[in-house]
Amino acid sequence: APEPATTAAPAAAAAAPAVATAAYSHADQTPTTVTSSEPAATGAPTAVYSQQPIFVQAPEAPRARGNRGAAGAIGLVAALVFALLYLAATLGLAALDESIALADLGSRTLEILTTWAFWVPVAVFFLGFWILGAFINRGRWGLWVVFGLLVGAAAYGGHLLGQLFQAPFWSIAPSQAAQLMGEQLLAPLAVIAFVLGREITVWFGAWVARRGRRVIELNDEAQREYERTLEAGPQLQQY
Repeated sequence: APEPATTAAPAAAAAAPAVATAAYSHADQTPTTVTSSEPAATGAPTAVYSQQPIFVQAPEAPRARGNRGAAGAIGLVAALVFALLYLAATLGLAALDESIALADLGSRTLEILTTWAFWVPVAVFFLGFWILGAFINRGRWGLWVVFGLLVGAAAYGGHLLGQLFQAPFWSIAPSQAAQLMGEQLLAPLAVIAFVLGREITVWFGAWVARRGRRVIELNDEAQREYERTLEAGPQLQQY
C-alpha cells in the first residue's frame, strides 16, 4: 500500500510545471505593441548654432563745415567784376587823356589786357578777398564792411605793384622806380582801384556772409542730430 502513494506524488509534481509552461506559452502568443511617446535619440540630426559677433557702433561727432571754399569761389566772380570795372576805368581815363576812336577801342582793349599793369591789381584783389574770406569764414556781413578797407588797400597796392612790373622795375634804376611810385600814389586809377576793391568786397562779402549763415544752420542741425543719436543709446549691429 505505501508504494503507490510514493509513485503518484512525483507524477503530480511533474504535471504541475507542464501546466504552468502551457499557460505561459498561451500568453506569449498574444501580440504586444509598444508605442514610444518620444522619438529615439539615436540617429536624430543635431542643429549646431554658431554665435555671431555683435558690435556696438558709436556715432561720430559731426565735423563743422567751413565757408572758405565758397569765399574763394565767390572771390573769383568778384575778381571778374573788378577786372571789368578796372578795364572800363582804364579806358575811360585813356579817352580823357587822348582821343580814342570807336574803331580803335577794340585794339586798345586788347593792348590793356596784355599788360602787367592790368592783371597784377586783379590778382592782388582776388588774393586779398580770399584771404579775408578765410579769416572771416562764417562771420557776419559787418566784418566784411569793416575789413573791406584792407582789400581796398590791397587793390591799391596791386595797382602800384602793377606799374612797377610794367616799367619793368628790374630794368630801371631805383631812383626811377621811386619817381614812378611818387607819380602813382595819388593817380586817378590808383584811387579807383582802392574804391573798387573796397566796394566790391563789401557787396560780394554779403553773398559770402549769407552762405555762412546757411552753413551755421547746417552745422547746428547736424549737432542736434548727433545729440539725438546719443540720447537714443547704443545701436546693436550684427555682421
